[in-house]
Amino acid sequence: MKELSRTASAVQISSTMAIDALAKQMKAEGVDVIGFGAGEPDFNTPAHIKTAADRAIAANLTRYTPASGTPELKEAVCQRMREDCGLDYKSSQVVVSTGAKHCVYLALRAVVNPGDEIILPAPYWVSYLEMIKMVGGQPVVVTAGEGARFKMTAEQLAAAITPKTKALILNNPGNPTGMVYGREELEAIARVCVEHDIYVISDEIYYGLLYDGARFVSAAALGEDMKERVILINGVSKSYAMTGWRIGWLLSNERIASVMSSYLSNSTGSPCTVSQAAAVAALTGPQDCVEEMRRAFEERRNYIVERMNGIGGVSCLKPEGAFYVMMNVEKLIGKTIHGSQIQTSKDFCTAFLKDGLVAAVPGEGFGAPGFVRWSYSTSMENIEKGMDRLAAFLKG
Repeated sequence: MKELSRTASAVQISSTMAIDALAKQMKAEGVDVIGFGAGEPDFNTPAHIKTAADRAIAANLTRYTPASGTPELKEAVCQRMREDCGLDYKSSQVVVSTGAKHCVYLALRAVVNPGDEIILPAPYWVSYLEMIKMVGGQPVVVTAGEGARFKMTAEQLAAAITPKTKALILNNPGNPTGMVYGREELEAIARVCVEHDIYVISDEIYYGLLYDGARFVSAAALGEDMKERVILINGVSKSYAMTGWRIGWLLSNERIASVMSSYLSNSTGSPCTVSQAAAVAALTGPQDCVEEMRRAFEERRNYIVERMNGIGGVSCLKPEGAFYVMMNVEKLIGKTIHGSQIQTSKDFCTAFLKDGLVAAVPGEGFGAPGFVRWSYSTSMENIEKGMDRLAAFLKG
């Protein structure tokens, strides 16, 4: 048979999905595994959103919509971004697609030519690296360590720029670190982006989940010069517990929006019609559900950070947003735990799943060797059990 696509064949499976699939398989086999791998809220979609979907079905809203989303949803997006982030966009600048993940891919498709360099701060979400390769781009990884609170500086960004640089991917609040770029940090980065005329693909899907009274600042809110270069990505999956509804959107200048809309019309077509109706209800309805979930995540964050830092051999920084914490396991490298030699964070996670019955994600997939990502988007009961199991596992 003829050779398959080299680009497609080189794509690696998401490590977060791989560990989650393994944990679910063990559960199906009757093993008492606690999963901290998946990045989705454990809450149910709020009732008023599900009711809106029921009404859409009853009204037979089950046919195609415009490829880039319904006018009602586009207007709802503009309204929510205006109220939450102080951003002024027109409906013609909104492109709706099947989840924020696909929106990242679509943004890259819109701006990247083969050989273009895309700057990617590490730690990074696992799929960014693969998507850059999928569209023919060259990832330029800029590592920000724990000492820098996992945040790239403007100086690092400037040093990484070459004549081939086309764009920067910025994830704020960050997955896997939970760290948040403040206004001054963003302004410094924006100055570099404007000076060198590079696009910024700003993934802000966790913008509703900030803690300790912090206020979110969007990259698109840093002046018109920056806004023109920003392709802003957001959606309903995290703030409204709607991961399976698959609705995300992009905001950009009209030229980029037109290119992305044309691409959609010849690839996926329109997003799910019923899901779009539900998303309108999420964005225009009561927002107390978002705050309720945010408070619960903050409580869980406080607990897991305190427990984790009280267990010998591991440590973590306190996340500022999202629902992830990066556990430092560098002190365990070279040790033997329950008969398993730990040379990498992947070795640790494999042994921890087998002998500790806890699923967490190794940092190698995030460009962060020596770390393990925990998602605290699970019940407090599971978090307590997970910390107990971690303490017991490390005792050997």
